[in-house]
Amino acid sequence: MTQQTPMDMMKCCPIDNTFKIIGKKFTVHIIRNMAMHGQTRFNQMLDSIEDSNPKTLSARLKEMEKAGLIARNVYDETPIRIEYKLTKKGKDLQGLLDQMATFSMKHYSKEVFKDGKQHNYKQVFKKPVTVLN
Repeated sequence: MTQQTPMDMMKCCPIDNTFKIIGKKFTVHIIRNMAMHGQTRFNQMLDSIEDSNPKTLSARLKEMEKAGLIARNVYDETPIRIEYKLTKKGKDLQGLLDQMATFSMKHYSKEVFKDGKQHNYKQVFKKPVTVLN
């Protein structure tokens, strides 16, 4: 009898699973804007995510809330104020986004930077790359 390896125990590819969660249009942009720019309001995101529209943004926020990536807070004010924040699960994606940014800055600097030169993550964002614990 052969012993099962961790690979044998998987139901699906973990990379595919992560992509199913964050691969839909605007999801990564929403996480980026919340984590890196401190955006919490619908209109902030709508105005700053290129080619976004209210219907898709609203659908994406609902999906992200259902997946546990963000929490929605409704404030009983006039007019009603709604804010979104990243949950612990959503914050854990910061390292992935940092790695994606690092990859493009290293390998595609001509497309990323106006001067076409390589710049590292810490030079650009003034902080080290986030590491998932």
